[in-house]
Amino acid sequence: MKRIIIIGPAHPLRGGIATFNQRLAQQFIQEGYECEIISFSLQYPSLLFPGKTQFSSDPPPKGVSIHSWINSINPINWLSTGRKIRNKKPDIVLVRFWLPFMGPALGTILRQVKKNRHTKVICLADNVVPHEKRAGDKQFTEYFMKACDAFVVMSEKVLNDLRSFVKTKPAQLIPHPLYDNFGEQISKETARKHLGLQEEEKIIVFFGFIRKYKGLDLLLKAMSDSRIKEAKIKLLVAGEFYEDEKPYRQLIEDNNLSNSVLLHNDFIPDSEVKYYICAADCIVQPYRNATQSGVTPVAYHFEKPMIVTNVGGLPDLVPHQKVGLVCEPEPKAIADAIINYYQLGEAYFIPQLQIEKKKYEWSRMTEAILQMA
Repeated sequence: MKRIIIIGPAHPLRGGIATFNQRLAQQFIQEGYECEIISFSLQYPSLLFPGKTQFSSDPPPKGVSIHSWINSINPINWLSTGRKIRNKKPDIVLVRFWLPFMGPALGTILRQVKKNRHTKVICLADNVVPHEKRAGDKQFTEYFMKACDAFVVMSEKVLNDLRSFVKTKPAQLIPHPLYDNFGEQISKETARKHLGLQEEEKIIVFFGFIRKYKGLDLLLKAMSDSRIKEAKIKLLVAGEFYEDEKPYRQLIEDNNLSNSVLLHNDFIPDSEVKYYICAADCIVQPYRNATQSGVTPVAYHFEKPMIVTNVGGLPDLVPHQKVGLVCEPEPKAIADAIINYYQLGEAYFIPQLQIEKKKYEWSRMTEAILQMA
């Protein structure tokens, strides 16, 4: 029986990567493998973390062993953690990479692990080139990549970025699996009642933490379009600000959107996700740039059509006029797509969405990882 260790965030840390790691570990265990997660005792120093808290209020995942060992800024800890993992002699270490800041810690840990001459190191890369660039990014990323034997990515964009760093090591593209761990689909009526929303209103949802690259400002400008206002379409913004919120609030005020934009700006715990997604007529992802999005597989799971911008891997995941609409990342194009969506209607997209979602099973991800070992 293969022993697998996942290195990356997990409970009590919160966020999409933690949720993914826990679900992936459960899949490996379900398939009969030993699997545990090595997470962080300190992921980000508070000075570098833009949100309110790094910790989840949800209970830990069932059946998954999680060890909070890694201190991202303590080199002595990197050596000791690497030795502990090395001594466990896992067959596979699957390490998440999403930010160059983690390169020194993870690269050092992996170099210690590989001294056992047994463990295969596979990187699951969410991003290779970060959305927001900083000094040292290239050097930190190169240091990390040299410690990996093979790579799995979830979009063509990340694969292309990877090849600028790693020319010859094996790499495979597997689409982001469905987030099916947020519960079953509930009715729009139930979801809206839970959130205190009117059942008959037209409501689109922006879901996830707010940063410049996600383009919420573009969506707010689209909401000021006279056609959107006349149709009385409302926007529910569900997610925490990871940057200064004043410009967004100023846009709402300047465009008289206070009655049509609803801000729910706390972190949305896993137990509440289904209410926000199921309350939507559709999910809007107005990104300026993207690799892939964790919001897309959540929308697929709950069978919600999407409006996405024509950037990164988003159009590949959301076939135009089948499971949603693709538009350019500028306000008028986004407004056009919203109006077009309501003209077509939610039911237009559901049959194709139900077919398309079958591509994103977790077993495809585990199979790819195991093949690369």
